[in-house]
Amino acid sequence: MLSLLYQEGPSTEGIFRRSGSAKTCKELKEKLDSGAEVDLACESIFVTASLFKDFLRNIPGSILSSQLCDKWISVVDQGNNEEKIKSIQRLIEQLPRANVVLLRYLFGVLHGIEMRSEENQMNAFNLAICIAPSLLWPPVAATPDVESEFTKKVSSLVQFLTENCCRIFGEEINSLFGEM
Repeated sequence: MLSLLYQEGPSTEGIFRRSGSAKTCKELKEKLDSGAEVDLACESIFVTASLFKDFLRNIPGSILSSQLCDKWISVVDQGNNEEKIKSIQRLIEQLPRANVVLLRYLFGVLHGIEMRSEENQMNAFNLAICIAPSLLWPPVAATPDVESEFTKKVSSLVQFLTENCCRIFGEEINSLFGEM
């Protein structure tokens, strides 16, 4: 999925914003969940993006770890970018290895899409609005007002992660998918 999103996402206007066909997504998810072979290259890239966001939303406790939720949110209010980057790197060290690997590839994809935002209309802010709710959520339910404020902070965090992913994850983030 990520490889397809890396290849096609940068040239696709509204990637992650537009949803794939709900029926097709449901059918493909059922096939994937049953272990059946699925050729996503034959599907709309919007279906792949929708399936990937659904996958992220179904990671128990979220990919960024709901247990670290308050710490992630506090990063947004920290002073300068260097402090934020150091705090983020410390938080990443507390995540399970599988989450870190997936995050690196995810932000490699988002970075590639952002680099061509003039073509696809998906700058870091727009990407963050679309993908942030799939990356982190509070460990307990909240009131709509609190949830709205939380969503804004997570979006700011994801925007910062996208804009600074090379400094956070290392320059090799640009070559994770090899030469496409």
